[in-house]
Amino acid sequence: MVFRVAVAGCTGYAGGEVLRLLLEHPAVEIGALTAGGSAGSRLGEHQPHLWPLADREILPTTADTLAGHDVVFLALPHGTSGPIAEQLGEDTLVIDCGADFRLTDAEAWQQFYGSAYAGSWPYGLPELPEQRHRLARSHRIAVPGCYPTSVTLGLLPAVTAGLIDGHDVVVVAASGPSGAGKALKPHLLGAELMGSASAYGVGGGHRHTPEILQNLRLLGASEPTLSFTPVLVPMSRGILATCTAPLADGIELGADVRDAYQRAYADEPFVHLLPEGQWPQTQGVVGSNSVQLQVTVDRTAGRLIAVVALDNLTKGTAGGAIQCMNLALGLDETTGLPRIGVAP
Repeated sequence: MVFRVAVAGCTGYAGGEVLRLLLEHPAVEIGALTAGGSAGSRLGEHQPHLWPLADREILPTTADTLAGHDVVFLALPHGTSGPIAEQLGEDTLVIDCGADFRLTDAEAWQQFYGSAYAGSWPYGLPELPEQRHRLARSHRIAVPGCYPTSVTLGLLPAVTAGLIDGHDVVVVAASGPSGAGKALKPHLLGAELMGSASAYGVGGGHRHTPEILQNLRLLGASEPTLSFTPVLVPMSRGILATCTAPLADGIELGADVRDAYQRAYADEPFVHLLPEGQWPQTQGVVGSNSVQLQVTVDRTAGRLIAVVALDNLTKGTAGGAIQCMNLALGLDETTGLPRIGVAP
């Protein structure tokens, strides 16, 4: 069976990555491509690498344009997916690559996003316990944020095995500017970015903070606390997240934390625990839906350290979205998704 798929927000980084992956997917036919201000132009003007679709006309993002598709990907600015999704039929699989339906706490949404709360949908991170079952045959899916994907996968085995209890979690995550989208912003200009690294969203202000805390609670941490500092670095795509937390009471410094990670990810197709002594590199996952992971214990500080590398546009957004689409449509979840990165 072939499924007809539409992509709203096709001129942005996330929408372009969805299309790149869909072009190699054996079970889809690409239908309507839509956007806002670029409607009426050709896709090749905005996404020249997507040459098979270069002559496609970009249509306005309306419910009428998106109707009649089996799957609709929404790669739209935060706060704009809700009104469109409400107008699409319940039999349409709608996958939101934005933040609109990720949070279950309306107050947290208001605090960090400042717009009307649209509600929550099934959370599209299949590696979470029982989540594959929830996503199967679902017709509404919220794709996780890129930073929460990296942090959650980095700490999942430690929380579920009781190695950490979720308090005093500290995360420093370096990422490229593609995570901020295509909109022109002075601090993302090449002249400002090249040869420099800078922290932003410092002091608990980043919008992904409540989502990470939500996931830690979902994993079993009763009262998690988080200090999250994202760092903008001069690479176009990728995340390298260093996640640390104190070992839980009763956990010995010599505990085999690696064993917990091996057991948790033994059957995961996209999460790879590296051999001891080898540390993740963003160049090893570029363009792939794979996650590289390493874990150890800082015996002096009594803290677990997990380092995670992923491509923020692939596993962190579009690849994760297609992985969820596959599950919802009853396909093998790896279908059409690259597992090998591009290096150098």
